[in-house]
Amino acid sequence: MRTRRDFLKLSALGVAALPVTNVAGAANSFVNKPVVISTWDFGLEANVAAWKILSEQGSALDAVEAGARVPEGNPKETSVGLGGLPDRDGYVTLDACIMDEKGNCGSVAYLQHIVHPISVARKVMEKTPHIMLTGDGALQFALANGFKKEKLLTKESEKAWKEWTKTAQYKPVANIENHDTIGIVALDSKGDVSGACTTSGMAYKMHGRVGDSPIIGAGLYVDNEVGAATATGVGEEVIRIVGCHLVVELMRQGRSPEDACREAVERILKKNPTKAKEVQVGFLALNKNGEYGAYCLQKGFTYAVYDSSGNKLLTSKSNF
Repeated sequence: MRTRRDFLKLSALGVAALPVTNVAGAANSFVNKPVVISTWDFGLEANVAAWKILSEQGSALDAVEAGARVPEGNPKETSVGLGGLPDRDGYVTLDACIMDEKGNCGSVAYLQHIVHPISVARKVMEKTPHIMLTGDGALQFALANGFKKEKLLTKESEKAWKEWTKTAQYKPVANIENHDTIGIVALDSKGDVSGACTTSGMAYKMHGRVGDSPIIGAGLYVDNEVGAATATGVGEEVIRIVGCHLVVELMRQGRSPEDACREAVERILKKNPTKAKEVQVGFLALNKNGEYGAYCLQKGFTYAVYDSSGNKLLTSKSNF
């Protein structure tokens, strides 16, 4: 049994002298790094781009940006970047944010005409004194920094929008790609964590609507002492609980990534149990040991993990 004197001696050594511990508090000499995790099936392809950087001892920040750019540039993905479904007035508006291991962050919201909002968000982080730029200001900044103005509304997305206008009924449907996001977080070989989140938002949303994806603490949060979390689904419900900050703080208190995500989902359910049964929200988290986990409201949320064992797609546990 340790005496009070032993405890004081141990404390004097400082945290750096302690072994790595897992979320349960037990000694854990192994850290699963590098590792990258991302939301939904398209996370598999995003992870490949991220892993190429991580496997060559690159930074988590470079990895998550590269990963996020993959679905952004895919015209067949209707919930992210090029090919994203428009708002109810026919405009494709994009939201994204990025955060590094030092707490630096950048964000763009309601951005039009730019295929890769995640890279614009990084420029905001690195080249301005601000965190978020929106609308015309974000577009002006992007163009001034060499991004090309392009048409984002594809023929397929325009056709789907015109079909929707025949009834103009708006109701988010769980796991249908009208409100899905790619959130991606990584732990690199140096033990640093970064994250990114990007989306075209809810299809047929009100013009000007912004969800959780570009909001630091809601759609994404990184703390290099603890880990990172990202969210997907109906952003309004994530914003109400500042979801990803909550998940990271729960991990700081010793919760596993999955348990922290589950608690965040249960907070949403507690606030509005009736609505929570009709929508999807999922959280995905990674801690400094390289342990990961997810939890969601409705079954069907998938996430991709790439580490030394390979790239795999997993299905999140759910409340319903």
